[in-house]
Amino acid sequence: SSSSVFLSLQLFGTIVWILVASTRVPLPLLQGWVMFVAVTAWFLSIVFLCVFLFGYANRIAVNWNQMDFLFHGATFVFYFGAFLLQAATTSLHYFPCKLNSTTYEKILDDHDYNISIAASV
Repeated sequence: SSSSVFLSLQLFGTIVWILVASTRVPLPLLQGWVMFVAVTAWFLSIVFLCVFLFGYANRIAVNWNQMDFLFHGATFVFYFGAFLLQAATTSLHYFPCKLNSTTYEKILDDHDYNISIAASV
C-alpha cells in the first residue's frame, strides 16, 4: 500500500525528470522549479522507502501514519505547483520570441511542445 505509493512516486517522478530534462528550456526559472520538485520528491521517496524496507520505521519513534500523510500532502502541493508552472510553459508554445528586429521564432518548437505536454500530465 504505502510501498506501492512510493514506487509510483519513483516511476512518475523519474518520467517527469526525464521529460523536462529532454526539452530545450525556454524559461529556466519555471522549469528549474519543476526539476527541483521532481528530483527532491524522487529522493525523499527513496529515503522513505528505504526506511520502511530496512525496518528503521520500527526503531524510530514517530507516528508513521501522520508522517506519511504529511509527506504525501506536501508532495501533492509541490507537484501541483510544478504542474501549473509546466503547463504555463507549455501554453507559451505559440508565443513568438523575437530574435532580432525581423526574425521571430516560437518559444517551444513542436517536438518540445509535445514533450512539455507529457511532462505536464
